[in-house]
Amino acid sequence: MRILHLSDTHLDRDDAPNKFGVNATESLRRILADLRHLRAVDAVVVSGDIADDGSPEAYGAARELLGAFAAERNAPVIYSTGNHDERRAFAKVLGHGHLGPDGGDRAEAFVPSGEGERAAVSTVGGHRIITLDSLVPGKGYGHLGRAQLDWLRDVLRTPAPHGTVLVFHHPPVTLDVEVQRALGLRNPADLADAIRGSDVRLILCGHFHLQIFGFLETTPVWVTPGVVSRVDLTAAPGTERAVRGASATLVRLDAAHGPLFHTFHARDPRAGETVYELDEQQLHSVIRELGPDA
Repeated sequence: MRILHLSDTHLDRDDAPNKFGVNATESLRRILADLRHLRAVDAVVVSGDIADDGSPEAYGAARELLGAFAAERNAPVIYSTGNHDERRAFAKVLGHGHLGPDGGDRAEAFVPSGEGERAAVSTVGGHRIITLDSLVPGKGYGHLGRAQLDWLRDVLRTPAPHGTVLVFHHPPVTLDVEVQRALGLRNPADLADAIRGSDVRLILCGHFHLQIFGFLETTPVWVTPGVVSRVDLTAAPGTERAVRGASATLVRLDAAHGPLFHTFHARDPRAGETVYELDEQQLHSVIRELGPDA
């Protein structure tokens, strides 16, 4: 099982540079073009922040570009929501987020939530892929509600032939970085309790715009770097700098020593150029605005 894992495309309604001067659509096109020789892909997974502005046009662009790439490989495209996403527009264009090579909705089950959460499940070659919705509208951190976790427990009661992969946006693991601790998944212990003893083999996330590997108890967690930009942790402590450079990860589940992760970086002549820099005061302002209420 080979999964191409992308995250944080941050597409806008217009194919134009964003407020930081980065053309998000061009960043996605660039990484997909560089991966044109990667033919053996069983599924394409996008772990949230598909749209930056929550517009239907942004989801349409994602569906067009990623759908064409996946269709050439006869692979489904599986999307989850991030904090920049808008559930109604997501649903209008991407349905439950599990699309077949022909673009049709292939979700086998989905969370029955009155809040419109976009959590769903489908199976690819005996591997069950479950997308969860960690979006908290108006905030930057993530949370998985009780109804969604109860639904997850129910789905996991029946093991899949080759195990389960969870996909959602906000990582349940963080580095020793204040903004990650404030804006990651707020209830990782609840998730750990829901999947303990199940066939979940791997968790795939995004959000932090840099690559991290860790464990939620005994379950491996992989955080792939962003497509629109990546965070540069060589910046001074308490600050944040983002730089140009689209990335993606190939995940191998069937390898003898798997799961294995190989990260690709687009051949961008401007890679490494600063996109934005936040000093300590600015970063604290972001945390106050987008973090949990006091």
